Amino acid sequence: MQRLRAISAILMLLAGANPAQAQEPEYLLYGGKDQNVFLGCLNCSRFDSSSIWNQLGPHGSEFDNATIWSKTGIYGSPYQELSPWHPHSFEGPEVRDKTGKSYGKFTRNPFDDQTKVESLLWILNNYDYVIANLSAVRQRY
Repeated sequence: MQRLRAISAILMLLAGANPAQAQEPEYLLYGGKDQNVFLGCLNCSRFDSSSIWNQLGPHGSEFDNATIWSKTGIYGSPYQELSPWHPHSFEGPEVRDKTGKSYGKFTRNPFDDQTKVESLLWILNNYDYVIANLSAVRQRY
C-alpha cells in the first residue's frame, strides 16, 4: 500500500500536480450567527456552481448581498461583524469539510480561531490585493 502511494505521488508530480493539494478536502464556508448559512466552497474550481470563485454562481457574485465579495453585503463588507474581512470581528464564517470537520474560522482577525490552512490564509492576508484584482485571482482557481 505504501509503495502504491509513493508511485501515485510520483506520477502526480510528473503530471504537474501537487500531492498535498490533491488530497486537500473541499473547504466549505459557513457563516451567520449560528454558522449555518452556506457561503460557498473556498477551493473549488471557478467553474463549480458552489465556488466562491464562480462569478456567475450564487456564492461568487460581487452583487449578491449574501456573498463574501459584496463590499456592502453582510458577509462581504469589512464593516460587518459576519464578514471574514472585518479585522476585529469574532463572528466570521467557519471553514469545514464535507464531514463537518472544522478548519477554524475564515477571518482576518488573528485573535479569533483563525484557520491555519495556508492557501486560505493567503486570501485573508492579501484581502486588499484580492478584492482589487478579483478577476485575475479568480483565474487561479
